[in-house]
Amino acid sequence: MRLLRFLLTTLIVVALAIFVLRWSHPLPALPDGASSTAKPASENTRLGSSILPLMAKYEGLSGVVPLADGRDGLAARILLARAADETIDLQYYIWQTDTTGWLLMDELRAAAERGVRVRLLLDDNGIPGLDNVLAVLDAMENFEVRIFNPFTMRKPKLLSYTFDFFRLNRRMHNKSMTVDGVATVVGGRNIGDIYFAYGEGTAYFDFDVLAVGEAARDVSADFDAYWSSGSSYDAGDVLPPSDGGLAELAAAVAKANASARGSEYADAVTTAPVLSRILAGEDVMEWTTVTLVSDDPAKGLGEAEDEALLVGLLPRLVAQPTTRIDLVSAYLIPGKASTEMLERYVAEGIRVRLVTNSLEATDVPVVHSAWMGYRNRLVRAGAEVLELRAHPRMKSDPSLAQLLTGSQSSLHAKTFSIDGERIFIGSFNFDPRSTSLNTEMGFLIESPAIATALSRTLDRSETFYKVTETTDGAIRWTEVGSNGETLTHDNEPNTGAIERSIVRFMSRLPIEWIL
Repeated sequence: MRLLRFLLTTLIVVALAIFVLRWSHPLPALPDGASSTAKPASENTRLGSSILPLMAKYEGLSGVVPLADGRDGLAARILLARAADETIDLQYYIWQTDTTGWLLMDELRAAAERGVRVRLLLDDNGIPGLDNVLAVLDAMENFEVRIFNPFTMRKPKLLSYTFDFFRLNRRMHNKSMTVDGVATVVGGRNIGDIYFAYGEGTAYFDFDVLAVGEAARDVSADFDAYWSSGSSYDAGDVLPPSDGGLAELAAAVAKANASARGSEYADAVTTAPVLSRILAGEDVMEWTTVTLVSDDPAKGLGEAEDEALLVGLLPRLVAQPTTRIDLVSAYLIPGKASTEMLERYVAEGIRVRLVTNSLEATDVPVVHSAWMGYRNRLVRAGAEVLELRAHPRMKSDPSLAQLLTGSQSSLHAKTFSIDGERIFIGSFNFDPRSTSLNTEMGFLIESPAIATALSRTLDRSETFYKVTETTDGAIRWTEVGSNGETLTHDNEPNTGAIERSIVRFMSRLPIEWIL
């Protein structure tokens, strides 16, 4: 009886604490009046004058350029910001306070100062340390900042989870940058050194695409929907006022420019010729059908209809594969239904190849713990399973070598190709969080060239461990060594017994739904 009273008292105290914290840290009011909207593309802009004639030539299609190299991904964003004449719309989950993060933020400031309208929509989970700078930028003329699903307690920010978990557990994972309504970059990269293969430490192997034409128009309309959604709040109503944000930005940019990474960034911009050729009006892109697939922003409130979710839209747009499917995801937790679908594909003679991080390469071991059971089941069904090594040898390919310049590499891409003809590039991670909690977006592109390039990259055996089943039913990892020899591992390669035990323990916890 005493224990029951103690538990009841504890529950009452916790409930009261949650009530008081929520009452004392309420959400601000949503923005009043009509939100700003995308401006139509115009031939009076540099990008418009170069791209609109090509759009007329390739009516109904979009021009695409894949950005597999991290440095190209950064250069495209920088050059687009510098080429902007009227508008820049950006939507990101993470914006880091490092060299590339500061430098790109400063490009946006400079654009606003020359009269370009900048709209920056950021998820509040991925912007630690940016409150002062964002508050000052939001107060600038031509610069608007909105925060998606904000934390009402700013310091310590994560404490908000204790009294508002179910709302804050829904995040905006979208990633896009659109300029003057005619050019956009969409894919898996957030903003930060780790995503653009700069500096030391882990470098993410990721994928973006530069698209112009109809695809950019679609992204502009989608951005407007998120900008005016019930989860997007004016930064001025969320962030504390700041007087020193511009000085902080200027100091950070000066330090970044003076660094070795800053000089690498400058080199990347000057050696990225594709956008310069596009601005010159050259027809250097592949023109094809590109379909934007995006979650209804109401998903951020848990109010989207199932038919308006990416996970429901995508299967209706993608026909069943007839020969092969290559699926790449940093955080792969396919779930029961998708696992059964992939098993059925294998049984029908379709080549199924799945690529994700190995335990040694992943930055989220708890996700790997959920993947293990599906991995073993799919391997035994006959699917080809590859796991990225933390230190792959890519000396034969200079482009990918740049991707993997850090001391360790980790997969961050979210893409799949069907029959070597169509490819999806976006933010969707093929896990329960992307399916049910986070908002996501991506392009479905009809491009045998890009789809085949992905398949060829996955053919490089020196990059991955191949996971197979032995004759006695055990799981084994095989790699190609530095001298071309074949090495086998009976446990997760380059991991310790304690690490493996912890991951096995986590695999038994009922937490897959939030991963």
